[in-house]
Amino acid sequence: MKVLRSVWLTLALLIMTATGAAGWNGAAAAESGKVYQIGTDITFAPFEYQDASGKYVGIDMDLLDAIAKDQNFKYEVKPLGFNAAVQALESNQVDGVIAGMSITDERKQKFDFSQAYYDSGVSMAVRAGNDDIKSYEDLRGKKVAVKTGTQGYSFAESVASKYGFTIVPFDDSAQMYDDVKGGNSVATFDDHPVLAYGATQGNGLEVVDEIEMVKGGTYGFAVSKGQNQELLQMFNDGLTNLRNSGEYDRILEKYLGEGAQNAASQGTWALIQESLPPLLKGLGNTLLYTIMSLFFAFLLGLLFAFMKVGRSRLMRGIATVYVDLFRGIPLIVLAFFIYFGIPQAFGFTMPLFLAAILTLSLNAGAYVTEIIRGGIQSIDRGQMEAARSLGLPYRRAMIKIILPQAIRVMIPSFINQMVITLKDTSILSVIGLVELTQSGKIIIARTFESFTIWSVVMVMYLIVIIALTKLAERMERKVRHG
Repeated sequence: MKVLRSVWLTLALLIMTATGAAGWNGAAAAESGKVYQIGTDITFAPFEYQDASGKYVGIDMDLLDAIAKDQNFKYEVKPLGFNAAVQALESNQVDGVIAGMSITDERKQKFDFSQAYYDSGVSMAVRAGNDDIKSYEDLRGKKVAVKTGTQGYSFAESVASKYGFTIVPFDDSAQMYDDVKGGNSVATFDDHPVLAYGATQGNGLEVVDEIEMVKGGTYGFAVSKGQNQELLQMFNDGLTNLRNSGEYDRILEKYLGEGAQNAASQGTWALIQESLPPLLKGLGNTLLYTIMSLFFAFLLGLLFAFMKVGRSRLMRGIATVYVDLFRGIPLIVLAFFIYFGIPQAFGFTMPLFLAAILTLSLNAGAYVTEIIRGGIQSIDRGQMEAARSLGLPYRRAMIKIILPQAIRVMIPSFINQMVITLKDTSILSVIGLVELTQSGKIIIARTFESFTIWSVVMVMYLIVIIALTKLAERMERKVRHG
């Protein structure tokens, strides 16, 4: 019962901390005006991306900033990725989305859109220097990379059967471009301004000029159906004022005009030096979430392990259901369910860090439960019987005699679980958690230097995991010989 009370107290403190932080932010917002949460995809240059200084820039970001100043409202950008941003808006985790989002009849069923702020179109691009693809007919029997949820994906779907090519879907632009540069796909369909801008920034692709751009949809700022109408009205009023003042045209010219700044030539070492600060910050987040989630996973594991080795059939059944449930659900599905599904079903907003900790803790806790159960059951049953025969209560015998021996057996498995959880944090980039992997994606979206950045990220993971493993092994030796 003491363990049970400790677990619930700790979880309660975690939730109170999360809600308290949210309440503090809410109180601050109430005093100084509401701070709107705006979801976006910062891997969609030139509309939204992160520059070398860490600032969110691009057509969408500059428009949003100028409109906010014109209409005197405050906002905070949530870099979630396109698909996650749309899901966050649907589940009311954000107040609005601006991410080069096309206005379609299907989306109008769930979202309210602003006036269109950009008319786009779809073009095809191939690897720079590839002269074999000049028409859609040349795609027959080949693969074409597209980004899910975009006009390019919709267009590719509409002509794939006609021209006999296979669609290869991706969640972000950088991976899609890398697939084409690597030769797995021969071409990609994407919004024309994005492809044209990327080509000028050295993304390794070139637009096929022989194929005329297909007229696409228009981009709009979106809010949930019937929600945040005041924000939508401010966006429309601000956009009108920007068009009348000429600021709108100046923003477009800044990124798409002849004077648009091209990427400066940068050596590998200079790129690494520039990228280290955000990558180290992402690494810090990775370690923080790993430590916190393992702490709660250990408490959960301790509770359910005792339930599994206990004498109550009901408790053993509950523990078994917990282990089977959270070991059986893929981590990415669990993350989506906790961050998007639960808030939408019950109508509340969940802080990202709480969703991340819950996801990792529940998943790791199921494995820790089995580690502790296995460790306890590996100790000869005769020792418990001997302790009971000497008059020790079951709980005291477990704590004083069985657990100290079981810990020595469990340490290697705990080390392995620590490494697994640290690596699992990278999966949570799908819900917008900016850890080491997501930091790498953001840098690649700006620099298109996949090999260099992923090499640095790989080395950073390797150094940390080896260091933690060696430290844990040293502790294990001390425990075994202590």
